[in-house]
Amino acid sequence: MNIISGINVTASALSAEKTRMDLVAQNIANAHTTHDVDGQAYKRKVVSFESCIEPGSESGKGVRIAQVSNDETPGEIIFAPGHPDADKDGMVRMPNVNIATEMVDLMSSSRAYEANLAVVRNAKQMAMKALAIGH
Repeated sequence: MNIISGINVTASALSAEKTRMDLVAQNIANAHTTHDVDGQAYKRKVVSFESCIEPGSESGKGVRIAQVSNDETPGEIIFAPGHPDADKDGMVRMPNVNIATEMVDLMSSSRAYEANLAVVRNAKQMAMKALAIGH
């Protein structure tokens, strides 16, 4: 296997995991946003990955983002009559963001990122050892 193509595959995974971490951070930041741009409570964002393998192309291998979608699970409804987004009965729809779930997603994404960085470091070490053989 070509070391450069292996690093390219890993780079695509690093990019995908960075996007996942960004979305998790966005979800955490909006965990209490009851009035989003559409006037509704914030909806948790979820990323889906897919492998991209193009036959006959070494550079067409890796991971890419298939889609970023909203989690349509309804958020909790709480009684908060003084809240600006409360309905006539004093009920407020909260975002469907669970901080514990987001932290688990963040840790999982962080571990995947670290694993891919280790692959790049090992590929670099292998390349350096291969170059040292000729000396």
